[in-house]
Amino acid sequence: MPFDHNDHYHRLLLRQLPPRCRTALDVGCGTGRFARRLAARGIDVHAVDPSPDALARARAAAAETPGAPPVRYQRADASRLQLPPGHYDFISCLASLHHMPFETVSALRAALAPGGVLAVLGCYPERTPADWAWSLAAVPVNAVARLAVGTAEALGPPGVADRVKAPTAPPTVPLSRIRREAAELLPGCRIRRLLFWRYLLVFRRPDS
Repeated sequence: MPFDHNDHYHRLLLRQLPPRCRTALDVGCGTGRFARRLAARGIDVHAVDPSPDALARARAAAAETPGAPPVRYQRADASRLQLPPGHYDFISCLASLHHMPFETVSALRAALAPGGVLAVLGCYPERTPADWAWSLAAVPVNAVARLAVGTAEALGPPGVADRVKAPTAPPTVPLSRIRREAAELLPGCRIRRLLFWRYLLVFRRPDS
């Protein structure tokens, strides 16, 4: 069914944008849906992903939308990418950080401009009773959401799907360890658990 957990949290992520945001980096952009939403706000967006199939679909989606703001797509592994220091007002990672070493957040932090925000929509495996309780609570809500979205798409006009089979890997780092490492590498960050097997990490670089 077509319900996408990451898309569900787009509006939550957009609420993390700093005032007067001009530049953004979308790490693990996939087919570019969130990158396009950033660009639609007048933000200069640099979007990276290691999957050529996902990037091809992202570029095709932009071409199919007349007047769409441009997004600079690049095929790259963000954990090895040389990023300009202090450049981006906003950096997003949607369900992509678990594909790379968590220490990558240090390079992302260095790439933030003063006052810039790093927002991570992350995945974690169930390891504790609390994890399983949240997972159990998400199952019926997930089923209803999938049914609702599937019905709406079936009854609505035909659209162009931008879902591709990009390489994926299950998360392996438990949320407790993510909290510990984030506290060390991103001092002052906030992490909260979300429904649908996700967490939100928000770090703001000090203005000076």
